[in-house]
Amino acid sequence: MLSVVTGASGHLGANLVRRLISRGWKVRAIVHCNTRALEGLDVEQVTGDVLDQGSLKKAFSGADVVFHLAARISIVNCDRKQVEAINITGVKNVVAACLATEVKRLVHTSSFHALKQEPLSETLDESRCLIDSGNIPSYNHSKAEGERIVRQAIAHGLNAVIVMPTGMIGPYDFQPSHFGAVLLAMARGKLPVIVDAGLNWVDIRDVAEGMIRACELAKGGEKYILGGHWASIKDIARQVSRVTGQRPAGISLPFWIAETSAKFVAALDRFRGKRPLFTPIAVKELKSNRNISHAKAARELGYNPRPFQNTIADTMGWFQDNGFL
Repeated sequence: MLSVVTGASGHLGANLVRRLISRGWKVRAIVHCNTRALEGLDVEQVTGDVLDQGSLKKAFSGADVVFHLAARISIVNCDRKQVEAINITGVKNVVAACLATEVKRLVHTSSFHALKQEPLSETLDESRCLIDSGNIPSYNHSKAEGERIVRQAIAHGLNAVIVMPTGMIGPYDFQPSHFGAVLLAMARGKLPVIVDAGLNWVDIRDVAEGMIRACELAKGGEKYILGGHWASIKDIARQVSRVTGQRPAGISLPFWIAETSAKFVAALDRFRGKRPLFTPIAVKELKSNRNISHAKAARELGYNPRPFQNTIADTMGWFQDNGFL
């Protein structure tokens, strides 16, 4: 079984590729520039770009399955054009290349952020509508549009399934990811203030396993939320403190204060040449539905996310073992 993975050198890609190898799959990894996450792995690396349909057709040739992970994740407004190019035009190119090369199955990675979060008091599952308009972060908008493109292709005969992870945390976070950088700041004692809010978090290794199960078990056209456990930022800070011995953040800002101050904090970080972690979009994303159901994936795929404290312990252990701390 030959699988092609776009975004193979990203956080999710690094975990999916390792899981595929452990399952005995042949893996062709599409790489753009950074290959650190794939060093030492038994994979075929090919150069490709989701904005270059010709390179995708070459990479997809002979593939049984394409796992489409490549995406631009952003918590700032200034790169909307790049986000939409990769997450919308890129999906169009992936779909077209799958059809042209007669790939047997596409597993497309969407996001729970592509779903309307309101009403917050009601359980959010796969039946919830995609977002369509309003004051929507570019990433959320682009993931919803990308999913619509895949849906249109399914209606015209493409064999595809869609997965929607919640907030992902886990090892093999080489770049690191946005929340990986937050965890490192907590562990270094450089995040004195946190937001009184939370999110549904999932171990990225469980997402990788859920994607493979969706590929193997799901009917064409199905969609699955791959969620985990809701946890507050304060809870996470405490768990990081227990693992690292670093004192947890001392101040927890009410959500309304965090919303008001985020713009100024982000601007100050940019002025200092630091990576902005506390931005208006990042804060807004924490105002998501906390009643998220992965019951469909559990029922149809045997999906079973591990305890969240194990995720934090393993993630911080990986950061320590790999020189990030």
